[in-house]
Amino acid sequence: MTAEDGEVPATTQTTTQHVLHNKADCPSRSGRYSANPVSLLKPRPSALQRLLSTLAVLEQREGKLNHGSLSAITAAKSLGGPVHGFVAGSNIKPVAEEAAKVDGVEKILAVDNAAYDKGLPESYAPLLVENIKKGGYTHVIVGHTSFGKSVMPRVAALLDSQQISDITAIENENTFVRPIYAGNAIATVESTDATKIITIRGTAFAAAEVANGSAAIEDGVDPKAELNAEWVSEDLAKSDRPDLATAGKVVSGGRGLKSKEEFDKIMLPLADSIGAAVGASRAAVDSGYADNSLQVGQTGKVVAPQLYMAVGISGAIQHLAGMKDSKVIAAINKDPDAPIFQVADVGLVGDLFEKVPELTEKLKSS
Repeated sequence: MTAEDGEVPATTQTTTQHVLHNKADCPSRSGRYSANPVSLLKPRPSALQRLLSTLAVLEQREGKLNHGSLSAITAAKSLGGPVHGFVAGSNIKPVAEEAAKVDGVEKILAVDNAAYDKGLPESYAPLLVENIKKGGYTHVIVGHTSFGKSVMPRVAALLDSQQISDITAIENENTFVRPIYAGNAIATVESTDATKIITIRGTAFAAAEVANGSAAIEDGVDPKAELNAEWVSEDLAKSDRPDLATAGKVVSGGRGLKSKEEFDKIMLPLADSIGAAVGASRAAVDSGYADNSLQVGQTGKVVAPQLYMAVGISGAIQHLAGMKDSKVIAAINKDPDAPIFQVADVGLVGDLFEKVPELTEKLKSS
């Protein structure tokens, strides 16, 4: 079991039990105590509500708030109790001011330091730990993104907590629901850790809206820890199309497109005709047809757009895990027995090299 995955069988529950032998050993937030020296009574619901507090970690890039990360605030509000947001990076004040406008957030903690711009886990994890300890938060929530998956396991380890990854629902302050085995089973996971470190599936929680909130903005703690790593460079595939993770429409191509040239020739005009983001199956990415940032599936991005169009994709279970929650699924494949048709709402059996250009032209003229 890894800190990131936290996989458990669907029929079991994970608990981290701390047996406290006397009142002196118990943390002050624990509530009332039983006469039995080895048992700890749960606090009354009213007391628990007062003590529960959540820190939602928000992402920013180049001084702009990542609105997709606001789903962490939606999840935090469903827990009850005060919700605080956290942002860090250079020139962070405009980002903090925008985040402060989200309804239901009481406070935004902001750390202005260029060392945190790229979200390096070696520096960001100690930063978060210091702020979590100072705030005494019971829950820390972040999106199950590349950032969340790299930083939060370190945070969990430093706090001696077991991370709860990729949750899709919150039952109560201790119990969470998450898919396992590529979504073929659902695990209900219970944690008794003092601080619960949680990553959420963005498609399961709508992003909170920047509206008329008026949260206070405070300076967070900056430990300015000595770094043992430095940022060298990055190579990003830039596009004017919608972001794949948050797009309302997605068109994805698979190995059936046969080459990168055909992928670009067939898929890009189709995407532009309906204002969609472009995705790809793992087979297409492994074959070099598309950049790995476009991969949809168990080991890629998980999407849930209003429309998902699969072109030349057979429908392997690993791919379905990343798109089966889409509202409408349309598939084009020459194989009538392809598994993708079992989950598709609309299917077209035919040669994609004929059908897709024809469809694209009709969409452009409509």
